[in-house]
Amino acid sequence: MTAQVDYLVVLFTATSGASGDLLATDEKELVQLVWQLVDVKNKKLGKVNELLIRPDISDLTQEKEEEDDMNGFFFLSLQFHLQLTNEVNSAGAGTSVCLCTDGQLHIRQVIHPEAASKNVLVPDCFYSFFDLRKEFKMQFPAPDLKALNVHIMAESILPAEAAVQQVQIMASVILALLSEPFCHTFSNSERVSEKFESGTCSKMEKVCDNTVIRARGLPWQSSDQDIARFFRGLNIAKGGAALCLNAQGRRNGEALVRFVSEEHRDLALQRHKHHMGNRYIEVYKATGEDFLKIAGGTSNEVAMFLSREDQIIVRMRGLPFTATHEQVLAFFSPEDGLKETCPVSGGRDGILFVHYPDRRPTGDAFVLFACEEHAQCALRKHKEILGRRYIELFKSTAAEVQQVLNRYSSAPLISVAPAPLVSVLPSVSLLPPPGGLRDCLRLRGLPYTASIEDILTFLGEFTHDIRPHGVHMVLNQQGRPSGDCFIQMTSAERALQASQRLHKHVMSSQRGANSRYVEVFPCSAEEMGLVLMGGSRSGTGLSPPPCLSPPSYSFTPAPAVFPSEAAAALYPPIGQVLLTPRHLPPGHAYYPSAAQLYMNYTAYYPSPPGSPTTVGFFPSPSSLSSPGGLVRMPGLTYSSNGVKDLISAMQGYQYVPKEWVCI
Repeated sequence: MTAQVDYLVVLFTATSGASGDLLATDEKELVQLVWQLVDVKNKKLGKVNELLIRPDISDLTQEKEEEDDMNGFFFLSLQFHLQLTNEVNSAGAGTSVCLCTDGQLHIRQVIHPEAASKNVLVPDCFYSFFDLRKEFKMQFPAPDLKALNVHIMAESILPAEAAVQQVQIMASVILALLSEPFCHTFSNSERVSEKFESGTCSKMEKVCDNTVIRARGLPWQSSDQDIARFFRGLNIAKGGAALCLNAQGRRNGEALVRFVSEEHRDLALQRHKHHMGNRYIEVYKATGEDFLKIAGGTSNEVAMFLSREDQIIVRMRGLPFTATHEQVLAFFSPEDGLKETCPVSGGRDGILFVHYPDRRPTGDAFVLFACEEHAQCALRKHKEILGRRYIELFKSTAAEVQQVLNRYSSAPLISVAPAPLVSVLPSVSLLPPPGGLRDCLRLRGLPYTASIEDILTFLGEFTHDIRPHGVHMVLNQQGRPSGDCFIQMTSAERALQASQRLHKHVMSSQRGANSRYVEVFPCSAEEMGLVLMGGSRSGTGLSPPPCLSPPSYSFTPAPAVFPSEAAAALYPPIGQVLLTPRHLPPGHAYYPSAAQLYMNYTAYYPSPPGSPTTVGFFPSPSSLSSPGGLVRMPGLTYSSNGVKDLISAMQGYQYVPKEWVCI
């Protein structure tokens, strides 16, 4: 409001629990409503009115008691509105009315939360009010002698006093503020948001740390609208409710909520352990950085998709990788007329497919619907079939769209190698240099029974462009095929032609009846070497490859990468068996034969010619702080006593400087 109102309604509420500054923190129900009308123009006071809720608790079942509680609050708010309207009409001095309360709690923490919990719509008059405390401080930032009497009256508004007396004191303070010499104007009222507005948030946006909270313990099926309903009465910033996802992309029961001011954030913290349904919700402070990690985004495609306001978002999970916009539209609006139709808002523009950075589909998509009715109709298609797969459908949010897109867009095509074993050593970049010659192929999605012969048959005419023994099949940690394969080609041009012609063609296996379409990508020798040396992770850990080429292949011996003498010194006597050096052909950029190496025992590496040796190696820093070697010991028992057991096991192998040896 920008103009002076005709009437102010001094309002006071009381619950069956705490009062004063702790009002409504214990989630108790409203039991008393007291108000008094103040004629602003004529500076007159009306009579004090009081409404009470006194349910008859004799012989009530739990369901009957809950129904009576809901009806009691509904009739209380309705009766208040009717009586207030009649009193204003009978006064005849104007029509504009606004509530005035002692602080924020009566409206924001009592009326609206209880209306939300009982699913009751409150009259419009409860969505705007004046805070008498703020109005007084606005008029008297530093009270002087003229304001002394009014100041004493305002300070006498104590929570321990009776409700009727408190309302009378507040009305007297308002009359004093309206009278000369103060002539205060009540013009800018507090507003309560009627509904939550979804929207986008940029990672470049600055979010104040004092406006964000973390809510924990949410039901997994809750949406941003449910969060807004839990914090009803407090103003959430546009797009300020962000549901958190776990590592599997599923909701983890947490959310970050951004409010319009620190005052609203502090009021939200007072709802710690209030209930959403049958679950209590924990509320904690959070930072703006936490919120941006979840809700912030940089994709223009996502911004365009979410720019349509008042749309309901539904997430599709488990789509076939070949799914198209037309198939999704037909899924929600079948033409046969036998099933319910729920038209997608905007047609093709209302569908957003989620892709990896290399534009491969992830099987996820987000769809927009114009209204809640269409969205609920769409959700009833949960686990219906599209193609040969059943589709999971969930109600989603704008923040979840950003979070899913951020997660998939940040995943590299070939993930980086694991962190160094010794954290005190300087970090070494294991990523290949950008812009390498892409003269290799990566095949993904091979049948698990596929052999070298099957791969050569699949490549067809491109078989003649394979380098000698350049087929490297990838095994998992158990020594079984992982479905990946690398092929060294004679030129980058032939590798590109092969990927364009064979991508997503079907490969059959001679050993089994199964057949699968195979993805074919060009890659560089450096990228291939990174994966061959353990830089790629799968669900079972590293995915090292063997080369299944014939062991009879011979080439000029090269110097040993890891001397057998050093291996025997580190691991006698079994090290002589496991770490026998294998000669490798020179000229392979992905195998750093000149670098100092340390071992990684997390994977099983067969060692035919042209492939990594029995043990995987990662480059280590060029110099160590002290002489010696680095050893990794996987498979330790959980019952070990830690460092003491390790030191005891290595007693016979400590490094002893020559100057310490006495003869």
